[in-house]
Amino acid sequence: MQWKKNFQDLDHKMRPSGRELSQLREISIEPNISMHAAGSCLVKFGNTHVICTASVDEFLPHFLKNKGKGWVTAEYGMLPGSTNTRSRREVKQPGGQTGRTHEIQRLIGRSLRSTVDMVMLGERQIVVDCDVIQADGGTRTASITGGYVALYLAINKLVRQNIIKKNAMCGQVAAISCGIYKGHTVIDLDYEEDSAAEVDANFVMATGGKIIEVQGTAEGEPFTREQFNSMMDLADAAIKKLFEIQNQVIGKDQ
Repeated sequence: MQWKKNFQDLDHKMRPSGRELSQLREISIEPNISMHAAGSCLVKFGNTHVICTASVDEFLPHFLKNKGKGWVTAEYGMLPGSTNTRSRREVKQPGGQTGRTHEIQRLIGRSLRSTVDMVMLGERQIVVDCDVIQADGGTRTASITGGYVALYLAINKLVRQNIIKKNAMCGQVAAISCGIYKGHTVIDLDYEEDSAAEVDANFVMATGGKIIEVQGTAEGEPFTREQFNSMMDLADAAIKKLFEIQNQVIGKDQ
């Protein structure tokens, strides 16, 4: 139909990348890229590339000692060459890590902890490191999506080694960015869109359409409930696709 063709033409003209409004970037997850980490992957959301590794540590935070359960935490960082101008390593910056970094790694940790039965994990900690080697928007959502795969692989390795009886994963998590760009609701924003969007949001979701966290900000005019619902619908559909990609990867580790 002519109206549908015109709408698709509008989509391709409107987004700098030529993608349609509901079209994700090319997404891939390559597992087991590190010979030392218990679980690892390289996740790519278009030109955003993140290395995710999961390391098992038998030492727990002091507040969890002798309580019969484990812990999952995360660290996040952008490597100096990940953007078009070199940034200093945060460890060398005055004051250390920025507030943005702290906020993102807390988000990753919260998201991943929601998928693990801590009692079944036992008294051990898993640290998921997310290192951005190339950034083009959506680094936190790529980190959560890839971090889940690295975490799953690490826990599955504990099962194979007979350290725990069965996989302690009790859910699945992925994340995607969504926003309003030039008046249209779009999914999986790259940097060019993100830097000019009227609304920028991140959706972290679990299986069954359950919400773990939503971060949404109007950069100018407030947005409406209808616009939020539109972003929510796009994010829900996109995360189902991300779950499929994750499952294809971790299914090979069974």
